Amino acid sequence: MEFLMCDLPEDVQREEKIGNFTLAFRLIDKWLKDERITQIQRQRLLYERERINMLLENYPFDEEEALKKAKEKITDFTYDEFYELLENGYIDYILVDGKRKFQERFIPNIGFALPKYKERMQKDKDSERAKELLHKRLDELLSGNLPREYKVRIKMNAKIKGDGKSFRVWLPFPKEELQVRDVKLISASHENYFIAPNDTPQRTIYFESKDKEYFIEFEYTVSEWINKVDPSKVERPDIDEHLNEDPPHIVFSPYLKRLTNEILQGESNDYLKAMKIYDWITNHVRYSYVRPYATFENISKYVSENLKGDCGFQAILFITMCRIAGIPARWQSGWYANPVFASSHDWALFYVKPYGWLPVDPSFGGARRDNEPYRRFYFGNLDGFRMVANSDFMKDFEPKTVFYREDPTDNQTGEAESEGKKVKLQTKIEVISFQQL
Repeated sequence: MEFLMCDLPEDVQREEKIGNFTLAFRLIDKWLKDERITQIQRQRLLYERERINMLLENYPFDEEEALKKAKEKITDFTYDEFYELLENGYIDYILVDGKRKFQERFIPNIGFALPKYKERMQKDKDSERAKELLHKRLDELLSGNLPREYKVRIKMNAKIKGDGKSFRVWLPFPKEELQVRDVKLISASHENYFIAPNDTPQRTIYFESKDKEYFIEFEYTVSEWINKVDPSKVERPDIDEHLNEDPPHIVFSPYLKRLTNEILQGESNDYLKAMKIYDWITNHVRYSYVRPYATFENISKYVSENLKGDCGFQAILFITMCRIAGIPARWQSGWYANPVFASSHDWALFYVKPYGWLPVDPSFGGARRDNEPYRRFYFGNLDGFRMVANSDFMKDFEPKTVFYREDPTDNQTGEAESEGKKVKLQTKIEVISFQQL
């Protein structure tokens, strides 16, 4: 999707910025009829139609609805608090036909920005239990406990939300690489399926059927990934992969190059350079839910300029800055899968000789910046609560989709199409068993 590097025409941008999306659609149609536009401009304009619809869908609440929901979720929340937060930039909204429309997950984002509000929100018992398990295990590992392996069995259910006579469905499927081995499909809803080869950057299991409901059950073995690196033994990399720009999201902009150089302060050791980048991100970027990745034109630019973003945004910024610094870096993602639940998650890898690939989880580290041993752990180490489905991002499925994906960047919740359009897929993940080996 390199066409996202091409800016929209000025008149389209102007109307979008002030919320006149109906007029923006008309201007897009006008430009598409102009024979002078390039092929890249045409792709960009065609995609903008989808991007606008996705954007509007992600900002569903008007002012009255947003205030009501905030009062429901935050104990003793008031009208005055709402508008004070709004005036100070803590509540995300866009203008649509002159009226504010609020982002779907603006309430938890208030809690991420201001912990005093998070304390007033109802706690999720499963999340709290999972955090307790993780921190207990981190304490054990930091105390010298030997790394463990886990055998995990998971079931994923998927349901088509839309009409069609037949459907093509892609669900994420585990990859065997680095910390994951012994991947096995246990059962599937349909006898006919295709599992993409293990070296596919974004691995899926694929179905074609008239049915609207699907499931897969699989198992894999995952290892806790613990490394001890002596920086004095680090050499220059002996690989030339994962060092280049990868538009539209990994772009070596003048600002990012300057920022990276300021962070590195002349450091020449690759391991210590990566550590400086990690330290800067975990201490400067705030975790925040974001709207769909498909609505962003340049993710690394957004994170570096707004100093906020979710797990994938922070991983992309780390990868971009590492590559600017001459350090091979790449993507890894799938699910954060623990004994309690599984949910989408992204992180990164960087390469140093002679140690090879090392993991980094900036969002998990940054979320624990008040506990330095925990924060430090997620540079070069990784817990065993991971299901890996992807080793790169913005890569095609096998077989390819016909239409633009709901998430063209990642592969965590699946994709679906009917014979004439893409359709939404509702998925649910269930951890069947989580056994220590």
